[in-house]
Amino acid sequence: MVKILFVCHGNICRSPMAEFFMRDLVAKRRRSDAYEIASAATSSEEIGNPVHYGTKKKLAELGISVLGKRARRLTESDGKYYDYLIGMDSYNVRDMKRIVGAQYADKVYRLLDFTAEKRDVADPWYTGDFDVTLKDVVSGCTALFEKLESGV
Repeated sequence: MVKILFVCHGNICRSPMAEFFMRDLVAKRRRSDAYEIASAATSSEEIGNPVHYGTKKKLAELGISVLGKRARRLTESDGKYYDYLIGMDSYNVRDMKRIVGAQYADKVYRLLDFTAEKRDVADPWYTGDFDVTLKDVVSGCTALFEKLESGV
């Protein structure tokens, strides 16, 4: 089983968007049994809060529910447990490596590094543009899934 943890600053916008989109993607490809997918935050600001309404709305448009999701913080033990720790931007990656420690740094990636466009996923908390963020998440998750399924 491949264990993936998506990570952003607060775990209310980008990382839950990636978590639930990826869950839906693997379910539609009948591969749910091969993956464990979750998300977390690098900060403690939003811990316990539900998914941001903008993320909920965008995913609902795709028929994807985030019911029951609450923000949680990344821990050092996540570094050991998960195979892939996927940050949404360079700041997340820096903070993730600090939290999980150098021994797990090789498991840390940036989502769009799996695509031809190697860049950060814009934070809709600041941009207000959940459409652009969803487009990036779809692109990154699809590329990640294809990489994992191809065994490359």
